Amino acid sequence: LREANPTSWPPRITVVSCDLVRSTLNAPSIGRADTSGPTRAVIVMFHGGKPRSTKEVDGRSLSWRRSAVMQRAISPAANERGVSVWLTRFAESGWNADSPTGPSPIPDARWTLDKVRSEFGDVPVVLLGHSMGARTAVAVADDPSVTGVVALAPWFPPDEPIDALRGKHLVAAQGRRDRITSFAHTETFVRRASRLATSAQMIDMGDLGHYLLKGSARWNDVATSQCLDVLGRSFKVSEHD
Repeated sequence: LREANPTSWPPRITVVSCDLVRSTLNAPSIGRADTSGPTRAVIVMFHGGKPRSTKEVDGRSLSWRRSAVMQRAISPAANERGVSVWLTRFAESGWNADSPTGPSPIPDARWTLDKVRSEFGDVPVVLLGHSMGARTAVAVADDPSVTGVVALAPWFPPDEPIDALRGKHLVAAQGRRDRITSFAHTETFVRRASRLATSAQMIDMGDLGHYLLKGSARWNDVATSQCLDVLGRSFKVSEHD
C-alpha cells in the first residue's frame, strides 16, 4: 500500500482509544479526520476482517490499512462539506459469531456511534463498510443517528438479517471478479432489503475484485459520492454543494 500510494500513508488522523472494560487486552480505537469547522455529519468507516479470529487489529493489519488509505483519500471532499470521517479499528480481526457476547465488531461499532453523539450531538451518520465492515454496518444500522449504509465488496451471507435497515438507505457496490465475497449474495441481499429500506441500490463495479486495490480511484469515487448522497437526503451536503 505504501508503494502504491506513497502520499496516503500514514493517515494524518487523531486517534481516540476505547475506555471499555474487556475480557481481553484488545480494545477498539477511532482514527478521526475531522472538519476544520463545525461538523454537520459524520462518515463512520468499518474495515474488513475474517470469519473467525481473536487476533488484535494492529497497525500491520491489511484490512485496517486498506480502509485507512481510503479514509485519507475521501476525507478532503467530505471535510469541505462539513463531514468528518471516522475509521474504527476493531479490537479483534474476526466476526466471531460464536462469541458469547455475539459478533466481535458490533460492540465496537456501537461504541463508535455513541462517541459520535457525545462529540457532535445528533448529527446524521452514514456507515461506510468494506467486507466484514459492511456486515457490521448493516447490523448496527438501527442506531438512531444512522441515515444509511454504503457497503463496498460486502460480506452478506444468504440468511443475513435485514431488519436493522428499516427506514434506512442502502448502497452496495461489488465487482464481478470478487473471489472472497459473492456478487450474487449481495444482489439477493439488496433485493431483500428493498422490502423495508427507504432505498436499496446495487452498483456493479465490473471487473474489480475484493480488496479495493485495483481500481482504487473508482472505489474512492463511489465511497465519496454515495456517502454524500445518502447524507444529502437528510440535509444539503451533496457532492455538488
